[in-house]
Amino acid sequence: MTKREDSNQTAVTEFMLLGFKIVPELRILLFVVFLAIYMATIAGNILIAVIVLTNHNLHKPMYFFLANLSVLEICYSSVILPRILVSFIRDYHGISFSGCFLQFYLFGSFACFECYLLSTMSYDRYLAICKPFSYAKIMNHRLCVYLSLASWMIGLVASAFTTFLVSHLIFCGPNEIDHFFCDYSPLLNLACSDTYQAETLMSVLGSACTMPALLMTLASYVCIIRTISRILSITGRRKAFSTCSSHLIVVTSFYGTLIIVYMLPKSSRLKNLNKVFSVFYTVLTPMINPFIYSLRNREFKDALRKATNNIASSRRIQRNQCN
Repeated sequence: MTKREDSNQTAVTEFMLLGFKIVPELRILLFVVFLAIYMATIAGNILIAVIVLTNHNLHKPMYFFLANLSVLEICYSSVILPRILVSFIRDYHGISFSGCFLQFYLFGSFACFECYLLSTMSYDRYLAICKPFSYAKIMNHRLCVYLSLASWMIGLVASAFTTFLVSHLIFCGPNEIDHFFCDYSPLLNLACSDTYQAETLMSVLGSACTMPALLMTLASYVCIIRTISRILSITGRRKAFSTCSSHLIVVTSFYGTLIIVYMLPKSSRLKNLNKVFSVFYTVLTPMINPFIYSLRNREFKDALRKATNNIASSRRIQRNQCN
């Protein structure tokens, strides 16, 4: 804490994240659990990205966006989990002012990017199921790259505005954030200055990041369900639905937890429940996504099996050469 020259207020130089500080007796157990989750998240998503890049049969728009999602999940979890793991090891929950707002910026950017990436993936499934004859012409490589870059840019720019405005609020104490990462609601609760402009901008940009993407996703699946319902054969319906079921599960879990965390009233009774759901979409969802896509997608499983067999055969060859 340092004194401001122009006032008697004390400026905050670091924040204390109290999200997991209330259970010190479980520190070692939580460290092991979160370390296992982080390793599984990194390994699973790297595996998906590598399989998509190295297998020519997967060089399709659907898997291009899947590889983007895997890279996003690696970045997403790396913004939150390493800080949590360090706090368990050192039993110190402080984070610097600049470090807090860097985490705030990156988390907001990745969350906004995921909203638009998921909507782009739903649009891809809409074209594949509802417009199969013009799908290859519309969803070409150039459009895939443009859509991906646009999703990234929207997230980076929108989060830059909110981070700039919130970081210029006056924080004069207390400096304890009742959360496990620097989220916007806990930060605004600590501000000593008027937060009306920041809250208004957060609401506008938050809606811009989520509502168009959510509406596009819903519209895509309404059209997809309508098209699937018109398919006469049960086998045809099952095959069509299987191509988008994995994405639908991810979309439901992502938006479901977001709605619970950010739309429910911020009462003291629901505070711990919000933390639980925050853990779900910031920690567990990035780990679960690779398994959802890999276990429910036959084409990806075939590519994974082929890669595993190639690695095993190369090891046998190396072993035979050594002998």
